[in-house]
Amino acid sequence: MEVITKRKARRIALAAQQILNKQPFGRGQNAVLKTIKHLGYVQIDTISVIIRAHHHVLWNRVENYDPKFLVELTKPSKSIFEYWSHALSYLPIEDFRFTFPLKKYYAAQKDPWPKVDNITKKQVYNRIVQEGPLMARDFEQDRSGKGSGWFDWKPAKRSLERLFMEGKLMVARREGFQKVYDIPERVLPPDTNITPPSKKEYAQFLIKRNLQAHGIVTAEEICYLRKGIKKIVQAELLENQKEMDIIPVRVQGLDNRLYFTKEAHLNSIQRTNKTLKILSPFDNLVIQRKRLKHLFDFDYFIECYVPPQKRVYGYFCLPILFGDKFLGRLDAKADRKSKMLIIKSLHLDPSLKRETFPEQAYKNTLEKFAFLNGCETIQYH
Repeated sequence: MEVITKRKARRIALAAQQILNKQPFGRGQNAVLKTIKHLGYVQIDTISVIIRAHHHVLWNRVENYDPKFLVELTKPSKSIFEYWSHALSYLPIEDFRFTFPLKKYYAAQKDPWPKVDNITKKQVYNRIVQEGPLMARDFEQDRSGKGSGWFDWKPAKRSLERLFMEGKLMVARREGFQKVYDIPERVLPPDTNITPPSKKEYAQFLIKRNLQAHGIVTAEEICYLRKGIKKIVQAELLENQKEMDIIPVRVQGLDNRLYFTKEAHLNSIQRTNKTLKILSPFDNLVIQRKRLKHLFDFDYFIECYVPPQKRVYGYFCLPILFGDKFLGRLDAKADRKSKMLIIKSLHLDPSLKRETFPEQAYKNTLEKFAFLNGCETIQYH
């Protein structure tokens, strides 16, 4: 079994993520679609202290990114659709059939979230079947009184989410950031493959997707937040390496972890551009925190869910990547009224020498990031 350095593993991962290359997928709307297809998903998040995560992730890979590109891709042609990956995400429409295992899991009531009563759930579904696309707010009129009645606002919203998770509803579009739900028959393009995959097909799909997006992975990383799939994924990795063109490797310093990659990744020369990136906490490169710590020696966590008195780095700290190393984290907020990007704090890695910090690259990236957030000035605290 080949043993590679941690630096080699990092560079394979970065090359697969296409995070440092200039215009890896081209420019414009088609580049956004290519990015989502390559990464397998882009996470959708509601936090808007800076531009939302899905826009942030795409901006880091499509130089002339504009949020309208993403909106266009969700129109009736449905190049992409919304469903759960490890979290709510935009997925390529070609991957629709591979959402069935999770939908089946929810339909079998194996996961109680979100908890609903079946009467409300049925009535919510029937209204959409009969009336067409509806939003959560369209059910407010069905209240019989303040905070009461069989069709209270919160029960209806939970029912919509449950029906979505079970695959009985889809997100047809969004108005602002609010979901508009409809039945799949009226949302999916007519040529969509709706054949449920076998367990073997599903496992091979996950392996292929992860190797494409991450370059080098463990079985645990492939199965990240997925239920009931680990055994068959491990079996496929060990038994069908030749068929899937994968090989096992060890990484120096991580002897207790078995990684898998492709021979092409090992033989290619991954040059790391000295590019500085300000990443989203939900970027595909950093979303698996254990993987990040193992390969990049970067112990990162997001503190927006932590009580203020227990925060170390700030509410919404953004990882800073330079070449193949993480330099630290930046806590920022976009004040959209004053068009000002507020830099609350900058925490650099303690081992980083002051004179080696790429100050000009940091300033250049920060200016572009401010522009992305609709800000004209930057204020440093």
